[in-house]
Amino acid sequence: MLEVLPAEVAELIEQGGIIAYPTEAVYGLGCDPDNDEAIHQLLQIKQRPWHKGLILVAGDYQQLLPYIDESQLSVEQLAFVHSKWPGPFTFIMPIKPGLSKLLSGTFDSIAVRVTSHIGVKGLCAAINKPIVSTSANLSGQEPALSPIAVRQQFEGIIAGLVVGELGSQTAPSTIIDAKSGNIIRKG
Repeated sequence: MLEVLPAEVAELIEQGGIIAYPTEAVYGLGCDPDNDEAIHQLLQIKQRPWHKGLILVAGDYQQLLPYIDESQLSVEQLAFVHSKWPGPFTFIMPIKPGLSKLLSGTFDSIAVRVTSHIGVKGLCAAINKPIVSTSANLSGQEPALSPIAVRQQFEGIIAGLVVGELGSQTAPSTIIDAKSGNIIRKG
């Protein structure tokens, strides 16, 4: 596994590579959200069923617009979403027609977040889009909190590792349904 700088990640991701990178609370595994082959590979590596769907993390809201259908949300609902971003809040939002089922699973919605984590913002800026984000661990295992833990689980399996500081969150992000405002998971 290559240890890569955020600026070098774009090429790995564009080539369909899976990377590990620090997020607000844990190390994440990610790939290009527009590359079904890469998404499929990520799901296989993590041993995660496709039907659960994945999270997209963006550096800014504009990067999410190709994936979400904000026309299904009211001005008030969107204002509430924007009041929480950037930050550790993941929203379940309606998807644009034709979005890969590998991203949305069996749902007509997708989990999205606009991060305040400087490293993840840099990754998203480098690829000019959001990145798929799922915790760096095999399904059912504890998420990786360090580069050593990432290497123990994924050495020789993923394309690259971005080493950096985790954010100050001690729990995964809070997940909120953008339409109903209901909290699905408290972070």
